[in-house]
Amino acid sequence: MVKKTKAAYVFPGQGSQTVGMGLDIYEKYPSAKYVFDEVDRTLGFPLSRLCFEGPEDELIQTINVQPAVLTVSIAYLKAAEEASGNSLPFPDVVAGHSLGEYTALVIAGVLSLSDAVRLVRERGRLMTEAGRVRPGGMAAVLGLDEKTVTDICLSAGTEISNINCPGQIVVSGAEEKLIDFKRLAEAKGARRIIPLKVSGAFHSHLMQPASDGLKNAISEFTFCEPLVPVVANVTAQMLIDAQAIKEELIDQITHCVQWQRSIENMVASGVTTFFEIGHGQVLAGLIKRINPAVQVLNIGDAEVDKQIEKWWVEQRREQLRTLVEKAIQSEKSSQME
Repeated sequence: MVKKTKAAYVFPGQGSQTVGMGLDIYEKYPSAKYVFDEVDRTLGFPLSRLCFEGPEDELIQTINVQPAVLTVSIAYLKAAEEASGNSLPFPDVVAGHSLGEYTALVIAGVLSLSDAVRLVRERGRLMTEAGRVRPGGMAAVLGLDEKTVTDICLSAGTEISNINCPGQIVVSGAEEKLIDFKRLAEAKGARRIIPLKVSGAFHSHLMQPASDGLKNAISEFTFCEPLVPVVANVTAQMLIDAQAIKEELIDQITHCVQWQRSIENMVASGVTTFFEIGHGQVLAGLIKRINPAVQVLNIGDAEVDKQIEKWWVEQRREQLRTLVEKAIQSEKSSQME
């Protein structure tokens, strides 16, 4: 049985990137610099320079942005560990949004950093190639519930590719089918439909060639048993087996990312604090919309020390609150005797 959890590390995926990401911690924290240097050596070209300087049209290419986002997330975590004197709480569970799932695997000890960046670069290449063979796109839909979007997808020939939070769903499909979807969704009262800048219809059946290729690629890498449970994008369940994780990564290419259910399941298992680690604050916003009661800390800029201090202050406040409540209960009990 998976143990009850308290703290979760979550990692962003493709779309969170901007030119300049990670430069602040590269210059401030030796541990972060080491991460970038290791990845540059592994890939054989200066990915770090692409992160720091661009150009943007090269950074956003799927084959580049996937290892870039993963590298930046790991670098921020290492910076946070350095800033905290290694006092950052080790997670009880980890998860990542799409590509971010690979970052989670590094933290869980399933993949080494060098293997992970090589694998996601290949993943990016395969997804780009699948997008050429089976062209398509993605669009975020705001203001409609899951059932309504599902019904529209059935009519338009599109697929739900991400369920991010209440009122935010992403669909994938061929471009002409996305046009039909937009027309039908607007008729149903969609508040907004936002085309995404991606090279294909990710997390849909159009990515099947990429899924087939990834299966072959994964067979060449060593996967270790996870140190902590990894929440699967496809099923939103906690995985504690390396073989199950391999199957999840292959399925994820063509299946919907169940982010909302992933967060709900983590909260149900006992998670009260989420650390979003990586550039931007996309996941923090989604988590707060899913469950406003949980604590969410973002570790995604050079001020990681301030974020850690914020967490420790909250921890001390919670400990004090618990002590006061125990004292009150003890006083009440003694009065009743």
